[in-house]
Amino acid sequence: MKHDIYGDFLRDYQAGNHDVEVLLNNNYTIAEDFPVDAFFREDEDLNDIEVFALNLCEGEILDIGAGAGVHSLILQRNNFDVTALEISAGACEVMKQRGLKKIIHINVMDYEEKKYDTLLMMMNGIGFCGYVDELKNFLFHAKNLLKPNGQIVFDSSDVSYLYEDEQPETDSYYGEIDYQYEYKGESGEWFSWLYADESLMADLAKECGYQLQIMFRDDDNAYLGKLTLI
Repeated sequence: MKHDIYGDFLRDYQAGNHDVEVLLNNNYTIAEDFPVDAFFREDEDLNDIEVFALNLCEGEILDIGAGAGVHSLILQRNNFDVTALEISAGACEVMKQRGLKKIIHINVMDYEEKKYDTLLMMMNGIGFCGYVDELKNFLFHAKNLLKPNGQIVFDSSDVSYLYEDEQPETDSYYGEIDYQYEYKGESGEWFSWLYADESLMADLAKECGYQLQIMFRDDDNAYLGKLTLI
């Protein structure tokens, strides 16, 4: 079984160690410090995209890749019917400690138990797909989780700016980026994380039977999207 480094540093932060130092290695530049505190923000700390996204939520909500529950907890406090879904056992433990009532510990690709009005995927939540083809697979799978008039609310970014000086030497999509967590002297497994620009997302939405609406854009190449079934 893979070691849950992600869950480890979330648990340590929740336990009061707010000086946790996590390095995020990648395949495009030097390692960066990973901002663990971003997973423990309050309402007033949200960025504009997140505020807009939470205002779009309605009905029964499934927060996919909920992390430490930053968005689910805000929704729960505002009396929304929200369920947090998370593959990390450590993250699920943290959400339970923080008072989240509905938590599902599973890979979303293995989950088909219920249909929801809103699938929420924030902090580039679609990134877990890793690759363009896997995002397409997820969009087809998500139809099993959506009520007829349901919506997928997500944010992502165009990361072409990372390669302004030179394009990556690969035939793959430039938004497929490899990462690795490093914590307490231990390195996790490398994983791919996907950033999908608006054009790619529009093409995939059309191919998979969705309508894409861009609801908000910020000044850092990020956008908020809403997908509804055609």
